[in-house]
Amino acid sequence: MRRNDGAVPADTDTDTGTDPWPDVSARPRASWPRTAITRAVVRRALDRLPVRARFAGGGTAGRGGPLLHVHDPRAFHARIGCQGLIGFGESYMAGEWDAPDPVAVLTVLAAHAAELIPAPLQRLRGLWALRQPAHQRNTPDGARGNISRHYDLSNDLFALFLDDTLTYSSAVFRGFPATWDLLAAAQHRKIDRLLDLAGVHEGTRLLEIGTGWGELALRAAARGAHVTSLTLSAEQRDLARARVQQAGLADRVSIELRDYREAGGSYDAVVSVEMIEAVGEEFWPVYFRTLDERLVPGGRAALQAITMPHERMLASRHTYTWIQKYIFPGGLLPSVEAVAETLREHTRLTVTRRDAFGPHYAETLRLWRERFTERADEVAALGFDETFRRMWTFYLAYSEAGFRSGYLDVQQYLFTKEDTAR
Repeated sequence: MRRNDGAVPADTDTDTGTDPWPDVSARPRASWPRTAITRAVVRRALDRLPVRARFAGGGTAGRGGPLLHVHDPRAFHARIGCQGLIGFGESYMAGEWDAPDPVAVLTVLAAHAAELIPAPLQRLRGLWALRQPAHQRNTPDGARGNISRHYDLSNDLFALFLDDTLTYSSAVFRGFPATWDLLAAAQHRKIDRLLDLAGVHEGTRLLEIGTGWGELALRAAARGAHVTSLTLSAEQRDLARARVQQAGLADRVSIELRDYREAGGSYDAVVSVEMIEAVGEEFWPVYFRTLDERLVPGGRAALQAITMPHERMLASRHTYTWIQKYIFPGGLLPSVEAVAETLREHTRLTVTRRDAFGPHYAETLRLWRERFTERADEVAALGFDETFRRMWTFYLAYSEAGFRSGYLDVQQYLFTKEDTAR
């Protein structure tokens, strides 16, 4: 079994037979009253939703709609009672519930996220909700560990479900439904829009915060820009450098293993694609000040960011989530309001343009999820076990549902810095 450093303790060793998924394989020890209360709360919530839940041993809930089949109701309710939505995700990982169309079920849940928990319990959230662990804070050292635990899983894993551009962010399509053969062109369309927003052309000094696997840096260099790109993932850096060398652009692109807080120099443009989600609320001011300080007067910054509704961000920003535990440790999605407020209070930058395109991300995620499912045997051949594969299926479906429901959105921003010398 392939070890998943984003989910298991540092001393877990699959080579010695130690369980790599202790919180999944072991059922939580929930008291009978707690489980009974959870069962009542869950069924009350389901009965108000357009879903159809079937419980093994008898019993149904919901008003009708996509099917959720609970194979082990006792474990399902015990996990939710002890761990909330973390338990809901872990129950899927354990195979205790399933759905013929998990995206449809999760889309309903996402659309009604604010209503799932009764108002009295919502008001007491601070007492029952799990808090984000201190070790996941995105300090310079913490950020390196958090990024590594996702992006250093395996370049080969990501290559199995991403297109040939190895772009791991929302594409921009010409129309829907999207098809796999158009994904690479849609990724280039997204990148080119960002480079156009930032005014990247021959001779532009460009800072990229968050390299990915290098596609944006390659396209910027092909325009004649001189690119400095920063990443905290050693695996991404190595492959991005190899791609730059292969393209014959090493004289124009420098890929550095460096935190954004360590960036120096002055640049005509800064581009950062879906990086702010990994920064953490505590460090948003530092992140945006970095964009400001690195830009020359008159410079332009293009940002692509996943956002969530402001009221939901405020309600959940201190809560420990399934995504943080298993996929993106230390992550937090900002709201449009939070971005504007942080920019206004901590920088000299101005929001000049903002374009939202959430439905494009839903289609991007669908293509990734279908590809991941189709190549499950190849994922297994890389050493990733069934629990990991269920975890990533849930992650991709959960994310797609967020965009299909409108709970999540994705924005392209243009920030400008006034040239006071003029």
